[in-house]
This record gives sequence, C-alpha cells and structure tokens, in this order.
Amino acid sequence: MPSKAHGHETQDTKLQKNNCFVCGQDNPYGMRLKFILDEQRQTFVCHFRLSNRYTGPPGHCHGGIIASILDDAMGKVNKLHQVVALTREMTVEYLKPVPLNKPLRVEGREIKVRGRTHVNSAEILNDKNEVLARSRGAFIAIDPEKMFAKFVDR
Repeated sequence: MPSKAHGHETQDTKLQKNNCFVCGQDNPYGMRLKFILDEQRQTFVCHFRLSNRYTGPPGHCHGGIIASILDDAMGKVNKLHQVVALTREMTVEYLKPVPLNKPLRVEGREIKVRGRTHVNSAEILNDKNEVLARSRGAFIAIDPEKMFAKFVDR
C-alpha cells in the first residue's frame, strides 16, 4: 500500500477528481490535508495547522471543522482493506478547545471490521500529545462503481 493517502480512492477505484473538503487536492476552497500511513502502527496520520478561516470560538476551531477532520481520518483507515466506505454514524468528544495557528496532528485507526461494517476511531492531538478531540465511527463499505459511476475512471 502506498504511504500517502490523498483521496477517497483505492488501488482498485480511481476518482476523476478529488474535491473532498478535507483532503481533496482538487478543491480550491478545501483544507487539502495530506494523510500518511504509519505502516508499523497501521494508523493514518496528518500533521496540520488550522488558519483563522476555521474560527469558531475566538482563537479556536469550529466544532464542525473538528468533526470533519476526524471523519476524514477515520475514513482513510478503510483503505487498509481496499474499500470505499461511507460514514453511517459517528460520535465526537470535544475534550479541549482546538487552537488555531498551532501544530496539530490527527490519527485514525481501525477498531474492528464485521462484514461491510468498519468501525474506526480518530484523535486530534496538540504538540504536547494531549488529545483535544476524539471520535468513533461506523462506515459501510459500498460498491463505488455503482454509487459513483460517473465520477470513477474506468
């Protein structure tokens, strides 16, 4: 498996463009986060900083942006099984305010897989390794050829 995971495609499914708000390199208004697989830990990791564009409370990130980052980090984990899986449900715990303009890291990992259901978790950490927010989500593996036929290169 490649060490970089830029989009929602897998080695079997290639999207024409990646316009994902969080990781899409083709989205001029998106965050363009780049995830890397830590093969030893089987964890997807992204180092990033949030600009003032993502302000919620003064000096801190909006909760919806935090949830979006966690959702994308958990979604990347499905690549370990070469599947495209969509979020069925997720929970988010906001433990501490997530600061703007500071070094941050998000990590996504697998909890379990049962049939088409993939259960994953993610955490956003600061440079002191304090967990600022965490999530758990269930993802359902889909057939991207059927669901996204007009967006998939054949």
